[in-house]
Amino acid sequence: MNAPTALTHLVPEVHQRAVPQALLDALKARFGAQCSTALAVREQHGRDESSFEAPPPAAVVFAQSTQDVADAVKLAGPYSVPVIPFGVGSSLEGHLLAVQGGISIDVSRMNKVLAIHAEDLTVTVQPGVTRKQLNEEIKSTGLFFPIDPGADASIGGMAATRASGTNAVRYGTMRENVLALEVVTASGEVIRTGTRAKKSSAGYDLTRLMVGSEGTLGVITEVTLRLYPLPEAVSAAICSFPSIEAAVRTTIQVIQLGVPIARVELIDVNTVRMVNAYAKLGLREEPLLLMEFHGSPAGVKEQAETVQDIASEFGGNAFEWATTPEERTRLWTARHNAYFAAIQSRPGCRAISTDTCVPISRLADCLLDSVAEADASGIPYFLVGHVGDGNFHFGYLLDPNDPKEREVAEALNHKLVSRALALEGTCTGEHGVGLHKMDFLVTETGAGAVDLMRTIKRALDPQNIMNPGKIFSL
Repeated sequence: MNAPTALTHLVPEVHQRAVPQALLDALKARFGAQCSTALAVREQHGRDESSFEAPPPAAVVFAQSTQDVADAVKLAGPYSVPVIPFGVGSSLEGHLLAVQGGISIDVSRMNKVLAIHAEDLTVTVQPGVTRKQLNEEIKSTGLFFPIDPGADASIGGMAATRASGTNAVRYGTMRENVLALEVVTASGEVIRTGTRAKKSSAGYDLTRLMVGSEGTLGVITEVTLRLYPLPEAVSAAICSFPSIEAAVRTTIQVIQLGVPIARVELIDVNTVRMVNAYAKLGLREEPLLLMEFHGSPAGVKEQAETVQDIASEFGGNAFEWATTPEERTRLWTARHNAYFAAIQSRPGCRAISTDTCVPISRLADCLLDSVAEADASGIPYFLVGHVGDGNFHFGYLLDPNDPKEREVAEALNHKLVSRALALEGTCTGEHGVGLHKMDFLVTETGAGAVDLMRTIKRALDPQNIMNPGKIFSL
């Protein structure tokens, strides 16, 4: 493994549990070539898109069925060895790091769309199906799955982190769009939560308990999702503004007036420059909103005209329309590549990426003060936001060998999240808690609520083998 960098100290000091040779032998006997202890494979499964570093897992099991997952968990249980689910590795808060050792269960080969019920607007998939794969396989039905976190994440990972993304302002998050799950529990038992019915009053809502649990309560092996009809008309627009405040005030008014906009993304001037250089675009280097409208042709036209009028009141100009699928794809691809554009803008850097979400009326208060602090720090950064629902992301670009930069960036993150909490927001709108925001969870929910979470965790996972060391400490 590469030598640890100055970033390593952020991983909590935890006891690395021994993985006995007897367990590795049992895994090899059960899974054969589906189990790897090769260093390169383990290192690949011991890192994500976060800036944390930790030792890799002791082994990787490439599951191909629910039974594979259940058997791996049953083998690990008697040795109290941690089990960490792995999808595509796109998480940002250290969710999949083996901070207490253990084995990684890679579900990427469980990538089948199991059942499409177009008449009911539902689909059931295995956890390794990615969002792009899903939409490709259902496009002939005239339906689509709208949750779009940017990365081509796996559906299982999206459910585990309660992901959302650019379409959340209109279509909601994974919380609203997961109807049912199949889950392997810490005992290796396979349970089902929910049904394909749109609602239920039957017992505890175990589906919502598992959605957002970040693999700490079980391994998701099947997901049933809501689908939506493809809109009759889609139009995208870019509008530049003289300041971030003008763009944010426009967004607030659009939402408060009830305009059913599908997407509204804020990109600050730093990020525009980075995206222009990375994607060879010629966007005006000013703060901008990237918007998308869904509906009937007449409805889309009315929405767009309303938003254009509002934007003009705040100095918005240079409305540029993209009505063809190719033009829209080009714009949204550039937006989704903002993270990689930022990384490339400072060769050798690592990014501390953080997000918060606040009530829409408090968005300007939270965002503008945070921008001023970031500008004053001297740390390069990028800023994007799903501002239609009050969610935004900062990425601080650091020299990994300069602990002072890390210290400054962490101070900025602390001020940002503390401000969001003071404004009755949340410490994370969609990235999840993982390793990075465990302390903030206590501040947000209170010690009593976190103790209740611990009680649930201990009841469902008494040996603490399901992705331990994430969300809260035991």
